[in-house]
Amino acid sequence: MEGLGSFLPFIAIFAVMYFFMIAPQMKRAKQEKKFASELKRGDRVLTKSGMHGKVVELNDKDSSCVIETLAGKIKFDRSAISMEMSRKLNTPAKVK
Repeated sequence: MEGLGSFLPFIAIFAVMYFFMIAPQMKRAKQEKKFASELKRGDRVLTKSGMHGKVVELNDKDSSCVIETLAGKIKFDRSAISMEMSRKLNTPAKVK
């Protein structure tokens, strides 16, 4: 019984780390993957590097998309599209 008591703090620390760090990170990764798979033509997006554009072509074979910007068309990997910023870009602003 003494041996189990000495491991109890380590088990508690791991449990706290799991519920406050690992589980939310896994949930966020799942949401980002779902967002990337639900992209469709015509969606306005913002990449993680700050490029604004509109999706004009999707390629499921290599998980990429072509985004039309003012400078022309650019091919990006779907994982390069920012989920939060694209959602903010597409939601209408509240009028005060």
